[in-house]
Amino acid sequence: MKKQFQILLVTGVFLLTGCTRTDSGAKSEDSVQYAGCMPLTYAEQFSVDYCTDGCSVIHIGNESFLLVPEGGTIPKTNDVPVLQQPLSNLYVAASSAMDLIDAAGGLNQVRLTSTDRKDWSLPNIQDAFDREDLTFIGKYSAPDYEALTETDCDLTVESTMILHTPAVKEQIEAMGIPVLTERSSYEPHPLGRLEWIKLYGLLLGKYEQAEAFFKEKEAEFLSLNQPNLPEDQRLTCAFFSINANHAVTIRKPGDYISKMIELAGGSYIFTAEQLHTDETALSTMTIQMEAFYETAKDADILIYNSTIEGPLGSIEQLVSKSKLFQDFSAVKNDRVWCTEQNLFQQTTGTADMMKDLNLIFTDSSPETEQLTYLRRIH
Repeated sequence: MKKQFQILLVTGVFLLTGCTRTDSGAKSEDSVQYAGCMPLTYAEQFSVDYCTDGCSVIHIGNESFLLVPEGGTIPKTNDVPVLQQPLSNLYVAASSAMDLIDAAGGLNQVRLTSTDRKDWSLPNIQDAFDREDLTFIGKYSAPDYEALTETDCDLTVESTMILHTPAVKEQIEAMGIPVLTERSSYEPHPLGRLEWIKLYGLLLGKYEQAEAFFKEKEAEFLSLNQPNLPEDQRLTCAFFSINANHAVTIRKPGDYISKMIELAGGSYIFTAEQLHTDETALSTMTIQMEAFYETAKDADILIYNSTIEGPLGSIEQLVSKSKLFQDFSAVKNDRVWCTEQNLFQQTTGTADMMKDLNLIFTDSSPETEQLTYLRRIH
């Protein structure tokens, strides 16, 4: 069934609140017509409408941008931010976007970043620093504005953290540089995060490469071994880390890691009811070790998140953090895993991570060389 939606005229360019039309042929005052929209399967946090003149209207949250192709004409009365291609001097402050841009073939169009070289684990980005193609200009909350001017920055890509420092966003926009706030972390489906590669591909003139990459990864996900088991027969899993205060940091039930566990055939051990939290809430929460023990001691599989506190080398090292781990079922049955540290920076690894998870849920002893982001500890 076709969706109904309102057509909004923004002076020279129409903006659409939905993607499917029931009344073709509507025109704006500059005779720009709707020509379709970017096909999206999982992503819900952005949309793109195509115009017959080659322009595209990008919608992210309550923001919209007009993307004008190289040599294209900007509508005279347009009053939304204009992105004029080619975009070749980006400042990317959203670390999750960098890996997608790289996979789309656009890393050489990024000049500035808010993450220093020592904090990157991705080889291509480290190499870009070493070639001096990429420069750190301070944290997102305090960028070097002079560097933005000197590089003729034509687009800033920020995470939603910029919403906590609105003065920075306003300052960058006052310099005439559009600020795109990416919202991939709010996608309800893990592949929705990955599908943002299509947007970056469109922006950087690499759409075909980006689309091909996404289709390849989607095919990997769809080919996973998915035994049709009811929830109560799936292997249960806890994903966690121990902080310096000996408290446990876990993923909330609505987080994308929890969703990957479910989509890969496992059952995330924590529920919204247990944690007294919104099921759709994102990210992490911290609980005391005793509370973690009460729920996770009988989990079939433990996965230790090495990103913040560093990797585990052995079960002994895990037990040294708390002797309670000696009583955990997964410890007794040698089913404890540790993540590699590049997991969270490598957004393109979503499908590979779900493949790893699928293997440990369906194969009691997967070979190490089969896995990309997980490592068994003994």
